[in-house]
Amino acid sequence: MTELITYTAAETAAAISAGEVSAVEVAQAHLDRIDAVDKKVNAFLHVDTEGALKAARAVDDKRARGEELGPLAGVPLALKDVFTTRGIPTTCGSKILEGWLPPYDATLTTRLKDAGVVILGKTNMDEFAMGSSTENSAYGPTGNPWDLTRIPGGSGGGSAAALAAYEAPLAIGTDTGGSIRQPGAVTGTVGVKPTYGTVSRYGLVAFSSSLDQGGPCARTVLDAALLHEAIAGHDPLDSTSVDAPVPAVVEAARMRDVRGMRVGVVKEFAGEGYQAGVMQRFNESVELLRELGAEVVEVSCPSFTLALPAYYLIAPSEASSNLARFDAMRYGLRVGDTGGASAEEVTALTREAGFGPEVKRRIILGTYALSSGYYDAYYGSAQKVRTLISRDFDAAFAGVDVLVSPTTPTTAFPIGERADDPMAMYLADLCTIPSNLAGNAAMSLPCGLAPEDNLPVGLQIIAPAMADDRLYRVGGAVEAALNEKWGHPLLKEAPAL
Repeated sequence: MTELITYTAAETAAAISAGEVSAVEVAQAHLDRIDAVDKKVNAFLHVDTEGALKAARAVDDKRARGEELGPLAGVPLALKDVFTTRGIPTTCGSKILEGWLPPYDATLTTRLKDAGVVILGKTNMDEFAMGSSTENSAYGPTGNPWDLTRIPGGSGGGSAAALAAYEAPLAIGTDTGGSIRQPGAVTGTVGVKPTYGTVSRYGLVAFSSSLDQGGPCARTVLDAALLHEAIAGHDPLDSTSVDAPVPAVVEAARMRDVRGMRVGVVKEFAGEGYQAGVMQRFNESVELLRELGAEVVEVSCPSFTLALPAYYLIAPSEASSNLARFDAMRYGLRVGDTGGASAEEVTALTREAGFGPEVKRRIILGTYALSSGYYDAYYGSAQKVRTLISRDFDAAFAGVDVLVSPTTPTTAFPIGERADDPMAMYLADLCTIPSNLAGNAAMSLPCGLAPEDNLPVGLQIIAPAMADDRLYRVGGAVEAALNEKWGHPLLKEAPAL
């Protein structure tokens, strides 16, 4: 049954619905694949074998009763370890939450279960989603299945690596500054950041509340659309949830037609620091859009050059507030409680032992930026830049339907190469951060391999808020044209790991 791991999510669901294969067989094939390769990849922090097979049996029982199955019923999925799962460990890649078993499911987790999706387990990530390489996990780095000595992106490298290693056909990530799209780019997979507020954050352990957004990860645009439709929608438990219909993303993914669309190439996302092979594949993708009937124009968004410094004031500031809850008093790790220690001493010792260096760095930076006398100079100014970025997007979308750029300036870099250089690490999110600050929708999809290192390159598509369907319309058309050109998908087979 090893060929089952090569099916797309759509193919898997169709085969289960038609009775060609059981959901239990599909789940077992993927659990076997995880058992065979994940010691090398380290994509999973926890594999829920019992829960996955139980969920798969429920799908098979439902079919046996003659009940209609949903479009993703029985399809396995890898869930980023930042969403709560009742009775299943949720660590956020941190020692401070080691052993914590949430008493409730996140809304996204509930929606996956309601759709009949089989959750295989929880995936590795940069601690509290702070990072661009999954090297900041307390449980060790994840390897990129294209080259296990290189990073799979971050913070959601575990989810992207699980897809590229054929350990799951679907995954869930979160995107605060690019943590769905950047891993997608460097692993040759599809990653989508939906419009902010359209996928519930209830049960998503917060890093930066005004930026965090859960979203779908897959190996094809259609699979991502099917997952997007399953998890999106209004949630009264999330105060930032948008009460509006979910755009018709599945229908858009199946259109594969960009004729008459106007596409803007962002002038600011090029130049020094961009790898030659990345720009070559990006420029070829732009030319392909022209050939497919889109009108391509250059667009200038000058405030985008300020996005990186603004983000690294806003996100750490919100993190310093959100992570204050990890005080050793309520859940998770507790260190130094010898009987005579004060609450303050226990909290300090627990945070020292439980938080990693990058989390400590961002908490200190954020606390400083919010401190008396500095708030207006730093956090307040960054929020003003955020407004300018939103205005640049508004001006651009007045003349084009979508914007395009490289997803990340380089291909996957070697593990450890940027570990001692935070600024070089932060530059990996140069192209993705503006969409988080503005809250609009964006996608990364594979557009080829860079000639100099034979590693995947991502094309980023950006759409206005609540126009997520445009991502899938353009992405589906580009993917179909590239597959026809290559004669196969970029990830045409499971890698020999």
